[in-house]
Amino acid sequence: MKVVMVSKAFVGRDAYQRKLEEIARLGDVDLTLISPPSWREGHDLRTLNPRFTRGYDLRLTPLVFNGRYHLHFYPRLPGLLAALRPDLVHVDEEPYNLATWLALRAARRVGARRLFFTWQNLNRKLPVPFSSLEAQSYRLADGAIAGIRDAESVLRAKGFQQPIWVIPQFGIDPELFQPGDRPADATFTVGFIGRLVRTKGADLLLRACRTLDDPWRAIVVGDGAERAALERLSDELGLGARVQFRGVIPSTDVPPLLHELDVLVLPSRSAPNWREQFGRVLVEAMACAVPLIGSDSGEIPRVVGDAGLIFPEEDWSVLGEQLAALRRDVDQRLALGQNGRRRVLADFTHQSIARQTVAVYRALLDAGITST
Repeated sequence: MKVVMVSKAFVGRDAYQRKLEEIARLGDVDLTLISPPSWREGHDLRTLNPRFTRGYDLRLTPLVFNGRYHLHFYPRLPGLLAALRPDLVHVDEEPYNLATWLALRAARRVGARRLFFTWQNLNRKLPVPFSSLEAQSYRLADGAIAGIRDAESVLRAKGFQQPIWVIPQFGIDPELFQPGDRPADATFTVGFIGRLVRTKGADLLLRACRTLDDPWRAIVVGDGAERAALERLSDELGLGARVQFRGVIPSTDVPPLLHELDVLVLPSRSAPNWREQFGRVLVEAMACAVPLIGSDSGEIPRVVGDAGLIFPEEDWSVLGEQLAALRRDVDQRLALGQNGRRRVLADFTHQSIARQTVAVYRALLDAGITST
């Protein structure tokens, strides 16, 4: 079976390329990844570093409107698909994106089965032209992968009638993300990894940390529009050198960073047009046996499960109490970390995600019918 995946999601995320290797290892899958060489995140230009490339073909192709999530597209994609003649094209994008609509059309022209991916967990009325792109992508696709159950519900509520499979977009390499040795006398360390924007709630973490008794420290990894404001808030709260802002780090540097932590916090706050869709860093921390604290925004409670604690959105005082409790109770931290590692090995490895994804490919090809 010849499969083409069209995705920018591996740019700047070297560790996630292991998923592609696992897909290529399964049976008769002849896999090609079509990806841009770079992707712009605000002021940051990320590049694709081909680190895990065994067993599949990588084709880099330029983008038009690089950095525009919903308007970017691949001008050379029709020619690439015409040359490759795949049996199935997996468009790793939301159905309302221009890139998705154009890729599905190009796939139809070469007679391939067609699949898209979605995280969208809010049933929002989209403005023109995105509402039209979404409706047309629904008609062009033979199936969809939803990253979470809420995304499946949104697809059905919007009228998508083709098969839907619920599978997270990425898994974890349990050899790369594994528990580290944390000295018993190490300073209690709290971590945040993510975009420094209001919806991710790093300000709530700073306010909660202020309530902790010394000694403690916090590591904030990431960048974004709120970074300067967060640094000012840290100064205003008198947190001083106990808070380190480390900026963006490569995905392969995340495991050693996680080994520095006693707890990872994802204090996301929902907005009218957004709520937390998954929180990839939660699973990475779980794989490293790091206990979690998360808000009750979106999918966070379901991802965390028995691997951590949940606090009400915006309530930094409860977050502070939970941090203090975990600071005191080493045994609870160890138990939560072990729970998380166990769940990752059962449900969130690259191998598991790849196996489920290839099963989707086979189901679509066995159906023998394409949308018109």
